[in-house]
Amino acid sequence: MFATVAWPRQFGAQIELAHPRDRGCWIKLSSTRFYAYIAKMIDGFGRNIDYLRISVTDRCNFRCTYCMPEQQSFLPHRDLLTYDEILVLVGRFIAHGIRKIRLTGGEPLVRRDIHILIDALGQHVCNGALDELTMTTNGSRLEQFAPLLASAGMKRINVSLDTLDAEACSRISRGGDLDTILAGIHAARAHGLDVKINMVALKQQNEDALLPMAHFCAEHGLDLTLIETMPLGAGVTEREESYISLDDFTAPLRAQYALHPLAHKSAGPARYWRVEPLGLRLGLITPMSHNFCDQCNRIRLTTDGKIYMCLGSELHVDLRKALREDSLTDVDYLLQRALRLKPQRHEFETQLAQPDLRLARHMNATGG
Repeated sequence: MFATVAWPRQFGAQIELAHPRDRGCWIKLSSTRFYAYIAKMIDGFGRNIDYLRISVTDRCNFRCTYCMPEQQSFLPHRDLLTYDEILVLVGRFIAHGIRKIRLTGGEPLVRRDIHILIDALGQHVCNGALDELTMTTNGSRLEQFAPLLASAGMKRINVSLDTLDAEACSRISRGGDLDTILAGIHAARAHGLDVKINMVALKQQNEDALLPMAHFCAEHGLDLTLIETMPLGAGVTEREESYISLDDFTAPLRAQYALHPLAHKSAGPARYWRVEPLGLRLGLITPMSHNFCDQCNRIRLTTDGKIYMCLGSELHVDLRKALREDSLTDVDYLLQRALRLKPQRHEFETQLAQPDLRLARHMNATGG
């Protein structure tokens, strides 16, 4: 719902509607006399969308085998949203009801002057406009940036790490140095950040790495989340050969430890378990084997300003064009239009089985 009306100035710049059925607010437009009713982000299936993932760059200093080809091309800088444009869009998202933001990539910490964006977004946390600002990183520059992340109001981050074997880490990430990543993790903890390790399950590549990783995370007070690989990206080969369900991947862990379900929820799709007596909190993200789309609360802003309502769909709206050529009113309209494009669920299972149906878009462009 979107409407513009004249509104008496004495009501102020924002008016929260009192009726519990009214899911929105009045916000002031550029004119001193005109206000717009902004509906909160409820999609066509009744899901409340309050979590935005922003891909700040498609560039990365790794070339993880499940993410992109080794010889990957990237967008020209002129096509990327500027930091000012990202911040304008974030303001609109917050007005529509977004409460949590995660910065992703590519690798977000390789974008030049990223501290400018992080500091500015942190102000929304400080003033209560956002509940949470987080980040997913490969850890390669985390030692340098950990103090900045903490000072910007981040409480927790995710670090992608698929094995504790240095040679396997380099091979899977095609460029990652294990010691550098571990130093970044320890620096983050030293600055008070909670760290969750994201580990992608890869058949016959890191199955033997699960138990060492679980022990490492338990020892250092880290959460561990396991993720099934998804059929995304042209030129990413051996999808079928690499896929393993988390039921099979976690078999060695379940053979030695008891897994008890937890009520804990984060902003993302993981289901959580307590691994005892290890004392580890384990998250499972199972887009292939146990679909979780009925609880989806996420949308994604790509580095070139497109909103994808589902990681597994090409349906999107172009906010960059509206921002550069039209007006903020058009941005607000497109945000509500995007909600109508959000599918009920992804089709990853079909796409894995039928390569011709797979999406050409790589994970680094959309943000995982």
